[in-house]
Amino acid sequence: MNFIKKSASYYIPLKLFNFNHMKITLLKLVISIILLGAGIIAGMNINSNKKADEKSDEKTKQPVVRFDDTSEITWSEDFKLVEIKSSVDSTIQKAYFYTAKPTEARPLIVSLHTWSGDFSQKDDLAGMCKANDINYIHPDFRGSNNTKDACCSHLALNDIDDAITWATENSNVDKEKIYVIGVSGGGYATLSTFMKSKHSIKKFSAWAAITDLIAWYNESKIRGNRYADNILMCTGSENGVLNESVAKAKSPVFMDTPAEKLKTSNLMIYAGIYDGIQGSVPITHSINFYNKLLSDLLVNDKSFYVPDQEKLKLLEYRKPLGEFGSISDRTICLEKKFENIRLVIFEGNHEMLTEYAFNELINE
Repeated sequence: MNFIKKSASYYIPLKLFNFNHMKITLLKLVISIILLGAGIIAGMNINSNKKADEKSDEKTKQPVVRFDDTSEITWSEDFKLVEIKSSVDSTIQKAYFYTAKPTEARPLIVSLHTWSGDFSQKDDLAGMCKANDINYIHPDFRGSNNTKDACCSHLALNDIDDAITWATENSNVDKEKIYVIGVSGGGYATLSTFMKSKHSIKKFSAWAAITDLIAWYNESKIRGNRYADNILMCTGSENGVLNESVAKAKSPVFMDTPAEKLKTSNLMIYAGIYDGIQGSVPITHSINFYNKLLSDLLVNDKSFYVPDQEKLKLLEYRKPLGEFGSISDRTICLEKKFENIRLVIFEGNHEMLTEYAFNELINE
């Protein structure tokens, strides 16, 4: 038998060495190929996931808010695109308009777009109005709230009044049943319309509304979202310093309360308890506005107000403060009511419970 010298101290049979050596070498080669392939695949996946994460991060720097979504939408042919000339400066403001088919007078729902939206924004209320054959208008009022002419300026609020006038002149509207509704920036516009409109409007329904631009500027700045910059733009602020006088003039909480209007109009204010955490508008906006109305109406009975203690409990625990029932399928955390004014803090976030809101408007 042939021997190969391994060292000075021992010898290994050559055939046995060759066979075992080949087996080990081949095994190592196979393992190396497998590991190399796995490494390449893993590396590709890591890079791919990193790119995907980067795209995702890029998209979510300014996340799409459901009730401030400005995605393009194709409107049904049943909704007519109309142009309404401003009675103040003669500019054209567009709107989508649905005319009820019955010959008898029908209600009119005026649905106001959100903070970043305009007349073309998707609106679930439109389909509900069509299904129930109710007059509907979705007006522009100077578009997205990032210019001085927008953001519930005199021009913007006049545009809403012009849209209501146009709708009543171009369809068979029951003028005793005109309803204004909005969520988020639309809720802000709804409350501002309540404070300023010249029309006789039966019901106002405001959801997740902004009421104080000074407070919301600071809240938005802390969150690092685009709304802080929007507020600076729509108040004509310079050098990054908020123009508080303009911000106050455009904030419902600082406007004069139309006490006479509340004798014939109903005002419903809704906010989700988690808004401000899962959304951009803290519930204090709705609560403070409700309290402001009662104060302006000289309501002396403190039981009608939301005291600071209850406000703090809501903010700290985000739980119901008693048994108030529910709206839709959501538990009510707090409900206050004074004459035609109703405040509801419900289990939810930055949203409108659209079907509930619609039914509350059209049902007496």
